[in-house]
Amino acid sequence: MADLDALKAQVVAEVDRRADVLLDVSHRIHGRPELGFEEHYAHELLTSVLADAGIDTERGVCDVPTAFRATAGSDHGPTVAVLCEYDALPEIGHACGHNVIASAGVGAALAAAAVADAVGGRLVVLGTPAEEGGGGKIVLARRGAFDGIDAALMVHPADADLLTMSTLAIQQLEAWYEGKAAHAAAFPWEGSNALDAAVLGYVGVAALRQHIRPTERVHGVFTKGGDKPNIVPQEAATFWFVRSDTFASLERLKPRVLAALEAGAAATGCRITHEWDDHPYADLRDNHAMQHAFAANAAALGRLVGPPDHDHKVVGSTDMGNVSYLVPSIHPMLQVAPPGVGIHTPEFARYAGGDEGDRAVIDGAKALAMTIVDLWADATLLAAARDEFAAGPGSETPVQ
Repeated sequence: MADLDALKAQVVAEVDRRADVLLDVSHRIHGRPELGFEEHYAHELLTSVLADAGIDTERGVCDVPTAFRATAGSDHGPTVAVLCEYDALPEIGHACGHNVIASAGVGAALAAAAVADAVGGRLVVLGTPAEEGGGGKIVLARRGAFDGIDAALMVHPADADLLTMSTLAIQQLEAWYEGKAAHAAAFPWEGSNALDAAVLGYVGVAALRQHIRPTERVHGVFTKGGDKPNIVPQEAATFWFVRSDTFASLERLKPRVLAALEAGAAATGCRITHEWDDHPYADLRDNHAMQHAFAANAAALGRLVGPPDHDHKVVGSTDMGNVSYLVPSIHPMLQVAPPGVGIHTPEFARYAGGDEGDRAVIDGAKALAMTIVDLWADATLLAAARDEFAAGPGSETPVQ
C-alpha cells in the first residue's frame, strides 16, 4: 500500500482533475432548487455523475424516490459513508447551501474511490433527501441504510470554518382546538372559542419559556384562527418546534409544552388534539477523533477549522444528529459567507452559489477525501473513533 501522504496527494489531485464537473454540479443544483423529497433533478444529476465515473449506483433506494446509494472499493476493509444533502428551502432556495454539500460529497467520493482498492477500504455514498424538516436520514436509517457503516461524514457551509454545528434536538408538534361556533354578536354565550383556547395555550408556552434552560427553545405559529370575526371560531390550530440540547432532555421538555397547550383548552371548554412528528431530530454527537483528522486535513488546505465560540457558531437542528447516534460521525462547517451572514437567509443563498461556495466545494471534497483515507489506512484512528462512540450515551434515538 502506498504511504499515507502519497494517498492524500492522489485524492487531492483527483478532486482538482474533476473540479469543473463538481462546480458545474453545484451551480446547476443551486440554480434549480427543489424541496424535500422532490429533488428529482438533483437526484438524477448526482447519480449520473457517479455512475458515469464507474461507481456502482442505485437510484431511489429504501423506497425513497430521491435517495441514492453508490458503492466502491473493497468488501473487506472499513466502510466509510459520505453523505450528500440537496434539498432547498421554500422561497429562498439554497439558503442552507446544500448544493455545496452535495457537490463536495460527490467530489470526495470520486476521489476516494480512486484509491479505495489500493488502501483496502469500502466507500458508500448516500444521497439523503429532505434534511430541511423531512428527516430523510431518519427514513433511510429506519430502512437499514446505515447498517454495516463504520463511520459517516459530511460538510456543511456556514459563515466560518467550524469543527461542528451547535445542534439542538427538535421535534415538531401540531395542536388542533375544537370549540363550538355561535353568532359572536347575537348569542356568544352559546359558543366555545377555539381561537381563545389556542391563544391561551400560546400564552402558556410563553410563560413556560421563563423556566426552561438556556439550551432549550420553543417557538410556534398559528395556522388556523377562525373564518370571520362575527362567528365564534369553532376550530383553531398551532404549529410548534420544541428544541433541547439533547434528545433525552427534549423528552423531558415535551410534556411541559403540551401541558401549557392543554391548559388553554381546559380554560375555554374546548377540546384539544395533538400530534408529535414521527421524525424527531437528535442532537449531534461529534466524534472528536474524526474531527481532529478532518481539521488537520483542512489545515493542509489553508482552512483553520476551529471549535464554535461566542462570536462564531451556527445553532440549529439536523437529521445528521440521528446518524451520529448510530455510527461515529462528523459534521464540520466550511465558510462560504462573511462572518455574520447566517444560513437560511437570501444573502447566504447568493454566497453559496458564488466564488466562496465554489471554494468550499473543492476544499470540502479534498478534506473529506483525505479523512476517508485516514479512516481506511490508519487502524488506530478508526479504533479511537469506535471507542469514543461506544463510550457515548447509547443509541436510544428516534431512529428506532
